Amino acid sequence: MASGGSAAAARAAEEPPPPEPPAEQKPPPPPPAQEEFSFLPLVHDIIKCMDKDSQDVHQVLNELKNKFQEMRKLISSMPGIGVSPEQQQQQLQNLQEQVRTKNELLQKYKSLCMFEIPKE
Repeated sequence: MASGGSAAAARAAEEPPPPEPPAEQKPPPPPPAQEEFSFLPLVHDIIKCMDKDSQDVHQVLNELKNKFQEMRKLISSMPGIGVSPEQQQQQLQNLQEQVRTKNELLQKYKSLCMFEIPKE
């Protein structure tokens, strides 16, 4: 009997561990606040500095330039930015067709009365 137990233990040791469930995709980062998209305050600061003949104009202009660069980077990293409008339209049509098909199947399964659907 002892050999039967050790054989089972040996088989268990030889078996690969069960695969780990796929790592959940991290949700996208929260969208930046609306104020982060506004260039108007910086433009206003530039105008104020120009009115005062201030030397801070160059600093504020650099801030505006940096903001434009950040927004370009953000836009280029958006999902689907490289997809043409025609491809987007095709994807939309494919997804709409999938929804229609799934709704039809759902209605079909509901009509088979295989499931008890609680009525509210």
